[in-house]
Amino acid sequence: MASPLPGYHGCLLRIYLSTGVSEQVALDETLLRSTIGGSGLGVELLLREGAAETDPLSPDASIAFVFSPLVGSPLTTSAKFAVVSKSPLTGRINDSLASSGFALAGKKTGHDAIVLTGRAPRLSILVIDEGVVRLESAERYRGLSTRETERRLRENLGSEFQTATVGPAGERQVLFATISHDGRHAGRGGSGAVLGSKNIKAIAVRGTVRPHWAEPAALVELARKFSEKSFGPATAKYRELGTASNLLTFNRLHVLPTRNFQQGSFAGAEAISPEQISVARERTRSSCMACTIGCEHLYGLQNGTGSVRLEYENLFALGPLCGIDDPEVILAASRLCDDLGLDTISAGGTIAFAMECVERGLLDEPWLKFGDGASLLQSLDSIATGDGLGQLLAQGSRRMAHAIGHDSIDFAPQVKGLEIPGYDPRGLQTMALGFAVGSRGADHNRSGAYEVDFSTAVDRCNVGPESAHLAVETEDKAALMDSLILCKFLRGVFTDFFAESAEILRLVTGWDVTGNELRETAGRIVTNKKRFNIRAGWTPDEDTLPPRMLRQALPDDPRAALSKESLGGLIRAYNLARGWSADGWI
Repeated sequence: MASPLPGYHGCLLRIYLSTGVSEQVALDETLLRSTIGGSGLGVELLLREGAAETDPLSPDASIAFVFSPLVGSPLTTSAKFAVVSKSPLTGRINDSLASSGFALAGKKTGHDAIVLTGRAPRLSILVIDEGVVRLESAERYRGLSTRETERRLRENLGSEFQTATVGPAGERQVLFATISHDGRHAGRGGSGAVLGSKNIKAIAVRGTVRPHWAEPAALVELARKFSEKSFGPATAKYRELGTASNLLTFNRLHVLPTRNFQQGSFAGAEAISPEQISVARERTRSSCMACTIGCEHLYGLQNGTGSVRLEYENLFALGPLCGIDDPEVILAASRLCDDLGLDTISAGGTIAFAMECVERGLLDEPWLKFGDGASLLQSLDSIATGDGLGQLLAQGSRRMAHAIGHDSIDFAPQVKGLEIPGYDPRGLQTMALGFAVGSRGADHNRSGAYEVDFSTAVDRCNVGPESAHLAVETEDKAALMDSLILCKFLRGVFTDFFAESAEILRLVTGWDVTGNELRETAGRIVTNKKRFNIRAGWTPDEDTLPPRMLRQALPDDPRAALSKESLGGLIRAYNLARGWSADGWI
């Protein structure tokens, strides 16, 4: 039966994995309008589940797969879903988003969210077929790569099923393991470890229940206009070379993290740029499901074992951050992370941290050196198997630093336990604020504050408290995009983001929603994430950067310096702009 509410089904599916029992739970319109979907709805559901106070790897923990009112609509980039849980890496909220057919099939099971609790008695495949739930043994998939698991599931269940899987890293509960689907990942913060802890190797979904839209003809016309805009100059660089095209720009500006953030530029950047990599090997373009941008670029491996997706973050983390200038090693390492189910940023950041510990004599692993491609690949393998140093690496840089001691936490490249992406915060100081206060930890997708740094609104090496509201604005936009859900690459397509988002939502749901209401909704979603973290044990001391970044300027650019006092001023201004106390309490 069709839901009376356009764009939604009006219910979630809760599955108790310990028993295999499932139930539908109604979601009322007030809740849906106040949280939208995706991250917003997911965080509210987890607050109600008591997930903030629960060990994320325990049977009592909850993990939610959340869709949005736009999933299944004709709008470009809307085939996305959110995976929301408490992060085992940070102990704080974690919301990972990704695009694939899993979003479309998952919503067609007739639910706006799927919430898992408990732990299956044995390693299992969770099958949701038209809303009917069953658990099948996954013994024959144990230890398989994400790629091979997906392939065999399609063969065994049928191509109409869409799957989300964990690799060997998720089975072993590596704290930065990912959930993979169609070769993409719901990646950061260890959602794969949470699913692995529930004895679930994969989820397979199939359904035919479609929600209706309030104004379908107008929605189709609006979708056509957005698709045309997505071919414009705002997304051109991503179509041509993908996000990896950022590498040389960041290197030129001395904000490309190199050798565990010891430098801001990399001598070997030219050799590993997409412009050079594409000369020596085959490159193809692809798109996420229901996307007209086409930013995905696949590069063939020279050993003939297939191709690998190359994006800026895996290029930076497995390249300059570890001192690697061999493109074949970087591509092979990226492919290995995909197969094992590892977040490339946390994997590269943790290995780079270990390399510096070896360099400083704090870790007796002489084989692990900056610039050594073989040691990078060996480290990735060991993380998944737990052999040798891998057991320590699998904990992430923060826990590793606590184990090593000797004040190594000062240069562990993390915020709240989440490894820092490829933007040196000393030379991008609005981004530094976004990293420090981020509820998920250091994450460029939850705060687009680097856009402010690359604009004329601030001096990126000398950002003052008066600019904190700009960071708030980018974070609110990201929160709304992650709840609607739309791809961040559409940001440049909007002229008036909140007003145009309101029009999209009106055509889907029929609500008389306004841009101001959505701005308030976005702020409420960010506050809800902070509320989750406070319940999980957050304190103001967590909102900071690694001490080295507050003591040392970038060697490549003496202007790129950030003190504890200046960052503190930015944080206080941000908190007050949010309507919280100066030190960040709601």
